[in-house]
Amino acid sequence: MRLIILGGPGSGKGTQLAVIQKPLGVVGISVGDILREAIANNTFLGTKAQPYFAKGELVPDDLMVQLIRLGLLQPHLEAGWILEGYPRTTVQAEELDFVLDDFNHCVDYAIYLEVSPAIMLERSLRRSRSDDTPEIIHRRINNFQAQIPPILEYYGSRGKLLPFDGTAAPSVISQQILSHVALRREV
Repeated sequence: MRLIILGGPGSGKGTQLAVIQKPLGVVGISVGDILREAIANNTFLGTKAQPYFAKGELVPDDLMVQLIRLGLLQPHLEAGWILEGYPRTTVQAEELDFVLDDFNHCVDYAIYLEVSPAIMLERSLRRSRSDDTPEIIHRRINNFQAQIPPILEYYGSRGKLLPFDGTAAPSVISQQILSHVALRREV
């Protein structure tokens, strides 16, 4: 099983990743955490991504595709994964499909946690991360709103989009996701 979790800042992507990965028997991959770690460790990718990340801008597609391509080659991911925080653009979605094609795999479902910009802002401000300043959060929300419609169309047109109300209780959302994925697995 290969899933992606889509949603804006503060939509609950990380929360759902933490909850659903174990029952599904897959590895959770938080792209934001990977980028933060790369920046903190001053890796090649981290130094290239840091200026964009610090401003709340999208890291360029070529760097993100390289990160994902290298990351998905890890042997412990063969049984499946949930990718949180990627893709952020349709170019990244297409490139992810190309990478997976090389291994005769595909994204099974794109889980979308729909949350209003006001709730994204409120939730993001409650987190105590150094990169969650109001200016950066606003920029991330604006970038997300500009980029998400074509991504939803991309996965929706392929019958892979599973939208959920991200304002429901986290436990309710988790159960809904697990139920939908289990039902679709049986089909």
